[in-house]
Amino acid sequence: MNEAAQRKDRGGLAKLVVGQGFFWLRENGDRADKHKSGVENLAAALGLNNKDGAGWDMLASLADDPIGSPLPERKGALCAPADPSFDGKAFNDLMQATQTDADDWAYPVSNDVEVRAMPQASAAVVDKLAVAFVRVIPDDSSNIPTFLRVVTPAGKIGYVAVDSIAPIGNDQICYVKDAGGWKIGGYIGGGDTQQ
Repeated sequence: MNEAAQRKDRGGLAKLVVGQGFFWLRENGDRADKHKSGVENLAAALGLNNKDGAGWDMLASLADDPIGSPLPERKGALCAPADPSFDGKAFNDLMQATQTDADDWAYPVSNDVEVRAMPQASAAVVDKLAVAFVRVIPDDSSNIPTFLRVVTPAGKIGYVAVDSIAPIGNDQICYVKDAGGWKIGGYIGGGDTQQ
């Protein structure tokens, strides 16, 4: 999948996607067009037809995530990246105490993510993140960020590489098994701006 994404090879991608039965889950239900092929629905979900869009890069990034979790409402489907497991009540209490919502929080994709003093890979490390929620502080810049400003659980403010943390409710690519092996069977997330 990563190779097809890097080459923007729609024909190669089509071989990795189910022909029929593809699902595209959003807040308002399944948005997949049952009259279109799986790859056409995936292209719509990721915005692969938009030459200036980030769809192919998103696909490559999703292909790099090795950890999946079952999707309870779709028997046999595994979706990546895996959803984090956490105490929902404690998280709700945290949001109430800080007057924030879930969009303000993210989690490290691995242990020991380095938090830097400046948004540069060479900047001094001010903290390291364990696998725990961190608050993301919005940046007013119009540039696509390579670093995000965060507040660590210890209260320190610093910067982490954008690909080292994931938002809650991150988009996911889902895999299903058919007679030929594992294939892309669905997508969770995406927005109208990607189409």
